[in-house]
Amino acid sequence: MTSLQIPEHVILNETVRMQCNFNLDKEQLYAVKWYKDGHEFYRYTPKDKPRSLTFPLRGVNVNRLQSNQTVVVLNNVNLRSSGRYRCEVSGEAPAFETVSDHGDMTVVVLPNEGPQITGGRPKYQVDDVVRMDCTSAPSKPGALLSWFINDEPADPEYLRGPEIVVDDNGLDVATLGLEFRVENKHFRQGDMKLKCLATIATVYKQSNEESVVGDESVLKTSIMESRETRAQSHIREDLTDGTASIAVEWTIFVVGLVLLTSIAIA
Repeated sequence: MTSLQIPEHVILNETVRMQCNFNLDKEQLYAVKWYKDGHEFYRYTPKDKPRSLTFPLRGVNVNRLQSNQTVVVLNNVNLRSSGRYRCEVSGEAPAFETVSDHGDMTVVVLPNEGPQITGGRPKYQVDDVVRMDCTSAPSKPGALLSWFINDEPADPEYLRGPEIVVDDNGLDVATLGLEFRVENKHFRQGDMKLKCLATIATVYKQSNEESVVGDESVLKTSIMESRETRAQSHIREDLTDGTASIAVEWTIFVVGLVLLTSIAIA
């Protein structure tokens, strides 16, 4: 067996291509067999007629026209198509040497919309408590939810959950809460951005964001801190300029004193 290519995540109703590559090393091929969760569903035997056979298995719909000794194509995968797939390659008699490898595949039902944020207020002030929930639309598997504050991952101590509920269609609905006491550090120029991100492996990524305004005291504090920073910067520049001026004046005085001493001696 040189390589086995089985997609880890596929979308509901997609067509899936699995590939089993092998090196016979001068042996003759007897058969290639495919299994799902231990049950055979496809066999390719080059010396038989027909060469390919399929065996009924729930969730597995083999496209025989596009399948061969190295490739198996499945049409319209569904939730029952998820599972462990194994390819087994056997050489001819008398040894019937056999090699095999396996991989796991999960069929994903994507959410029909992005995550929803509830429980927020349009304005917060320092010492207020933020209590918000982010809920994903039904999917399979449930979406992985993450909270961000001003584009930075929220402190794990702020998170509540996640909780996963199964709906009437067997799909998962995930909810992740965010709860924390507001501090000045949570505002940037008087605003606070709260974002929830929902992901499913590498096949789905959607987010929702709310902007929250701080009260006037937060905005004034932010402006005063900015002014104070600029003022300190100017003070440092003035001190630097003053030090430079003193150094120049002292150098001129020393040079003059040397010249007067030279003239007096002469």
